Amino acid sequence: MPPPGSSPPAPGADPAYAALKARIIARTGHHYYADKDDLLIERLRRRFRDAAAADCAAYAALLSDGTRGEAEWARLEAEITVGETFFFRYAEQFQALRERILPALIAARAPERTLRIWSAGCSTGAEPYSLAILVQELLGEALPDWRVSILGTDISTEALATARAAEYGRWALRTMPAEERLRYFTRLPPAPGIRREGGYALRPEFRGLVRFERGNLLTLTEPLARDGERFDLILCRNVLIYFDARTVAAVVRGLGRRLRTDGWLLLGHAEPSPAFAGFLDAVSLPGTVVYRTRSEPSAPVPAIHVASACPPLETPVMRDGALADAPALADLARPVVPAQEPAPLPVSSSGAAPPAQSVPPGHASSGHDLPGRDRIRALADAGDTGAAWRALRIALDTDPTDPALRFYEGLLARALGRDAEAERALRAALYLDRGFVMAHYHLGLLLIALGRPDEAARALDNAVALSQALCEALGPDTVLPEGDGATAAEIAAGASAARAALDRRSS
Repeated sequence: MPPPGSSPPAPGADPAYAALKARIIARTGHHYYADKDDLLIERLRRRFRDAAAADCAAYAALLSDGTRGEAEWARLEAEITVGETFFFRYAEQFQALRERILPALIAARAPERTLRIWSAGCSTGAEPYSLAILVQELLGEALPDWRVSILGTDISTEALATARAAEYGRWALRTMPAEERLRYFTRLPPAPGIRREGGYALRPEFRGLVRFERGNLLTLTEPLARDGERFDLILCRNVLIYFDARTVAAVVRGLGRRLRTDGWLLLGHAEPSPAFAGFLDAVSLPGTVVYRTRSEPSAPVPAIHVASACPPLETPVMRDGALADAPALADLARPVVPAQEPAPLPVSSSGAAPPAQSVPPGHASSGHDLPGRDRIRALADAGDTGAAWRALRIALDTDPTDPALRFYEGLLARALGRDAEAERALRAALYLDRGFVMAHYHLGLLLIALGRPDEAARALDNAVALSQALCEALGPDTVLPEGDGATAAEIAAGASAARAALDRRSS
């Protein structure tokens, strides 16, 4: 590795880098960095500087050095894990928790008066503490009669130390009205070099409901002991982005095994995974999709994820109503499948074409800057939403008619809770490419959340028809562009399941 202050090396410049990278991914499961060498190297350089390690070999030796090595692993895991979080993040999911999920659980568990909740990948504790506040509000004066246990786990010991301290700056409370801050927190005085503007300490009555433990989600891939703890509600949000598809499926299956009967599972707001339908039941609630236990799980299916986006930005997703006059979805109800042969995906950086991956109709290579798209996704996944947005705007200024960029615009807007802007962007993507399967699918999910079942059904029908056509033409393992590894068969199954759920609700 070069000395501090110099530019990051090209991936593989250090002969020991590849082995160090493989070791990090094997221990943490963070397959997210498999194709993001620049991001990993940037984070490693910080640890090299602090640990006075000259190069990859020296740092690898430090990681193997007994107690010192374990301490350095903890620092490295904190460095490579995005810890951005805030209280009551994703209002739609907390609305579902407040109005549907927790009231249903409280009613179901009333005879035994126990409630067990797990926040997996809790970072600095904002999520489990938000749940503690919510549970206390819902139970009210009955709280002392209940045995409430909220567990927060994370791989980062530094994040857990912050969580146990339960002291936060204004940024972590940015979506909370002033009167709620006073109700849930006490104000801390400024401290030079630590809290220049003062901070907030969570009140003891909320802290007492939560305990924290260090945990690695990779252990979920192991069998559950007969006496292992099971939970009524599990949240694992914005963590799956780090894992590859096979690990995601194994982790989510492990989460499902740790749910009690009629338990609920919430994943990241922008992480819909239709492949989970093989072993969990998806439930559509306003603004989100949640999962419940299934009595007879079927064979595992690889899962997918999409780029996640973090705090709301001041910049509007669409400027001056651009492309707001895109045709209505009704005009797209009949899928259009061109007769020409689909073009293959570009050759990978290793020089070999990826197996069983082809570009569906309407997605032939057009010379767009694919690395630019990858950068937008990488920045969003890493929690740097501002940089992701700026990169997206630059890309759209260069090519405003790229359907994939409009699709990303829709995902970012959806994750930020700007549903109207997300709909316009997804419709724009479909206006530019009627065969864009993932855009049809995500538009259908969005319209379900907006309470427009007829339009949602048409969008999902399009996704089913197009993906089934690809299954017949190219095979069920055909990987869809912008689907993060999702195959045509998986999306066909997921869209069909969502469509069937619509029919059940309407009847």
